Amino acid sequence: MVWNPDHYLKYLYDSISPIERFRANSEQEWSEWRNRLRQRFVELLGGFPAEAADLEPVVLESVDCGTYIRKRMQIQTYAHLHMPFFVLIPKSTQHEGKLGAVIACHGHGYGSKDIVGLNPDGTAKTTDLGYQKNFAVELVQRGFITVAPELFGFGDRKLAEDNLESNSCKRLSAFLLAMGQTMAGYRVYETLRLIDYLYTREDVDVKRIGCMGISGGGMVCSFAAALDDRISAAVVSGYANTFQSSILAMHHCIDNYVPGLSLTAELPDLLSLISPKPLLLEAGMSDPIFPVHATREAHEQLKKVYELLGASEQLELSLFEGTHEISGKHAYDWLNRVLASKAADSFS
Repeated sequence: MVWNPDHYLKYLYDSISPIERFRANSEQEWSEWRNRLRQRFVELLGGFPAEAADLEPVVLESVDCGTYIRKRMQIQTYAHLHMPFFVLIPKSTQHEGKLGAVIACHGHGYGSKDIVGLNPDGTAKTTDLGYQKNFAVELVQRGFITVAPELFGFGDRKLAEDNLESNSCKRLSAFLLAMGQTMAGYRVYETLRLIDYLYTREDVDVKRIGCMGISGGGMVCSFAAALDDRISAAVVSGYANTFQSSILAMHHCIDNYVPGLSLTAELPDLLSLISPKPLLLEAGMSDPIFPVHATREAHEQLKKVYELLGASEQLELSLFEGTHEISGKHAYDWLNRVLASKAADSFS
């Protein structure tokens, strides 16, 4: 056999055994494994600041959208770094008292405007909804206070030199890597700061904070839910898979890569950190970049963790006829159900 680079990459992957693959046989072993992997995961992401910067929330714009209010806001995430985001607030009188909230993380494209029903220039979409299908609007219409962050490197957060490009992922990611940081780490930490912000709102029931993300936003959503139990439930769309069959099998954006992560865990192990919280995996059966056979494989591995914890009913898989896109066919109703149960638990 001629050992060309293709063969060598397979050999290299097959030669490793991630040190924190899930092997627990009891809840005690699971708890110890989860604590170890969470700590190591944060280290590999580049670590998080020891002291949180002041949020300094500012309202930049407020628009009445009929059934909901759309606000453009900004908070400080890291010292000297600010993140704009949308807050969608339902107006219906049927939603009284504190509301559940969902953090909606967009994927690759032109940023947070895409998922709140806006074109890149800020005008309202009228035809093509794109692969993300205005899913933040779908969430607010179901009664959730919905927060849509502008992930680092997209939309209003591109570098000046990338004004005509769709994103600044490549140079920002490379720069952060040179600083011992990762784009994944920055985006996850900024999402955790949004939870800090939601905790300051008097209209949010902090027992009912969920997250939903597609593609790269699915990565951010799942990693945030894996590391922070203030997130009560997660919908991961177009991302749940194995590293072997997705980002290590074909071209993907550099923002997906965390140095040394594959020596520690595979993607299903990281998703398992979400357990026993409610988790729904959504995937198009013809997704070309996160193949469905590996989504099924990840789900099978997750089932073992949830079964060990006596929480099998908290894990669901929603496959649909489609490619790399949001469906929501089951996800929106599922989020309503599981977050409503959290409210019931808080009063029991």
